[in-house]
Amino acid sequence: MRVIFIENQTKKDYTVTMSTEVKGQLPVDIMKKAVRGMTYMAHPLRLRILEYLDIKGSSCVSDITKAVREEQMIVSQSLRKLRDAKLVRTERHGIFIYYKIHEEYPASLFVCIRKLYGYMTNDFRYLVDGNKLPLPRDFTLLIANQIKLFAHFDKMRILEYLIYKESANVSDIATGIEQDPVKTSQNLKRLKDDGFVSCRRDGRFIIYEITKGIQKTALECIHKRYNSLKNKLDF
Repeated sequence: MRVIFIENQTKKDYTVTMSTEVKGQLPVDIMKKAVRGMTYMAHPLRLRILEYLDIKGSSCVSDITKAVREEQMIVSQSLRKLRDAKLVRTERHGIFIYYKIHEEYPASLFVCIRKLYGYMTNDFRYLVDGNKLPLPRDFTLLIANQIKLFAHFDKMRILEYLIYKESANVSDIATGIEQDPVKTSQNLKRLKDDGFVSCRRDGRFIIYEITKGIQKTALECIHKRYNSLKNKLDF
């Protein structure tokens, strides 16, 4: 995707890419872990904590608490949940415990969230590769609420299948994810109502496709991390 615009009378050409890493379906146990992680991220405070760690790097609880402007006890509880979900890891420096993002996930997710924000608002600073500008709180709230809508095993399995296959009808999706067709149809309706999938008629079939957005980005990042691990049990 290429974005061209004028800034200070100078033409700049920013190339923004997000390669699709979904070449198949994740093992069921891995997808369940991924869903658990996304569920923990579907919370405004936890998302802000992760964003802060992505920007600042390794940080102690007191620094994180000041940055997110929340009570330290609540921040500590959130950090514990994020650590349990392997979204952050800890390291000891003397008597202090420091937290940092676990590997490149969910750091890679924030790369795409910032670019998504840039596209939505025409704030082209967020489209520059390598930028780590903080996101507005209302946008992180929006993203957290969106994640909450699709952070469910059956829904993420459908979305994953649609990235893998690009498009499919209800019957093929149900067969592909080994789910009851009625249940699949119900989940597809919810995903469509929430804007995560679109549909079109092709003869007597309704064909579904995943739309661009945080749901597609999240699954691509999950697959990217899984593909990068030598020991898949570390997911």
